[in-house]
Amino acid sequence: MLGNFLNKKMMGKMEEMQKQVAEIKERLNNIQVIGEAAEGNIRVIANGNRLIHDIIVNEEWKNTVSASELANELKTACNRALEQAERVEQAEMSHAAMGMLPNMK
Repeated sequence: MLGNFLNKKMMGKMEEMQKQVAEIKERLNNIQVIGEAAEGNIRVIANGNRLIHDIIVNEEWKNTVSASELANELKTACNRALEQAERVEQAEMSHAAMGMLPNMK
């Protein structure tokens, strides 16, 4: 009997956590991060869920660099955007976890 009660309570907490994670993922869809490289000549825009939405390259600058330099700078900008997105996601998840801890009694 007590086991059933505890199982139901844990299931309720799990459902609550899943709901919070889904809400966080939705919020992260609306958070925009930007990674830049080549002194701002390349900008990569991603969301908090680490999905790249846009890549902006300065055309004048692009015409002055080699393909390999362009590729390297593009990778740098992408990595910077994704690193920022990861930090945002971690902060959101940490905030949610802190809010859940008092309720885990």
